[in-house]
Amino acid sequence: MWRKRRTLALLFALLATQVGALVAPAHACGCGAMVPGAASRIGVDRETSVVRWDGRTEEIVMRFTVTGDARSAAWIMPVPGRATVELGDPALFSQLAEIVRPERRTRTHFWPRGDDWPFSSGGRDTAGAPMPGAAGPAVAVVGRERLGPFDVARLTAGDPDALRTWLETNGFRLPDRLGVELRPYVERGWEYVAVRLAPRTSDRPLRGELDPLRIRFDSDRPVYPMRLSRMAAGPQSLGLYVLADHRMEPASPIGGDRPEVTFAGSLTTRGALAELTGGPKRSFLTAIDQRFPEPARIDGDHELRATAKDTPFRRVVYREELLTVGDGVPVWLLTVGGLLLVGAAAGVVRVRGRRSRAAAVTA
Repeated sequence: MWRKRRTLALLFALLATQVGALVAPAHACGCGAMVPGAASRIGVDRETSVVRWDGRTEEIVMRFTVTGDARSAAWIMPVPGRATVELGDPALFSQLAEIVRPERRTRTHFWPRGDDWPFSSGGRDTAGAPMPGAAGPAVAVVGRERLGPFDVARLTAGDPDALRTWLETNGFRLPDRLGVELRPYVERGWEYVAVRLAPRTSDRPLRGELDPLRIRFDSDRPVYPMRLSRMAAGPQSLGLYVLADHRMEPASPIGGDRPEVTFAGSLTTRGALAELTGGPKRSFLTAIDQRFPEPARIDGDHELRATAKDTPFRRVVYREELLTVGDGVPVWLLTVGGLLLVGAAAGVVRVRGRRSRAAAVTA
């Protein structure tokens, strides 16, 4: 009997393993949910997004860095109003990365450290101190277009089950848990952007940086949907650039680490940024990084608000160098050597003085 139970348990475990391999779990990303095709997996390592808000309209340009073996996937993003979708400009992210690049400075230290002679040679980089953001039950397709590798559908739905049906019709399975997480958006009357994506070469999996998408919708307050990231199996990383009239910040951490401001400053938009803002305009850029070590703790969406002051900030990376003079002679060595010479000279004077006094006594 014991052997029979053990055999049944082993068979059950093997069966569960095979079923798990066929039905891969969805991996959430920062502002939506990725649903891979059957028997495949996809994960989002990094999500970088640009949020522009002018007081009436919000635009989000997002780019995902993904891993896994999925050759196709679907992605869902809830939005508070009717959205338009188009391809984003990859140059936008290169331009922003250049703008927020840390300032590099050199500072000296007197005493040698681990990388200095006589211990070693060379310098090291250390970061400067961080700074102390209702419809019927059926799905209605309000728009559908092909954008590069993306098949984009803009949907309304009064029931998460309707979204599940739509995805299954299009070849993807919507996990039950995702339907539960979508319910708060359904209750608020939000709409959805559903994207079917595939690599440009069909025999290659979705990996690396995907083409960016640009989504625009009316909104009286800036919001960045994050609730669906509760489903993520591992830690999540979010990089957020916010363009507005003032410096912006998340109203709360929503269950993640404290958001870190990596740049804040006023600028005139040019190039890809000007295309996003409708021409060269004065705007305030805030760059925010945030980690979510335990995605299950995410309890809402990021609501962005203006800070009390438009205080500028730029990270500073210091290169540490030993204080030297002339041809690279360490100042500490000259100082110590000078002190030793002075001490030696004082010792000689004391010895001579003692000898003179001793000679005078004997005389």
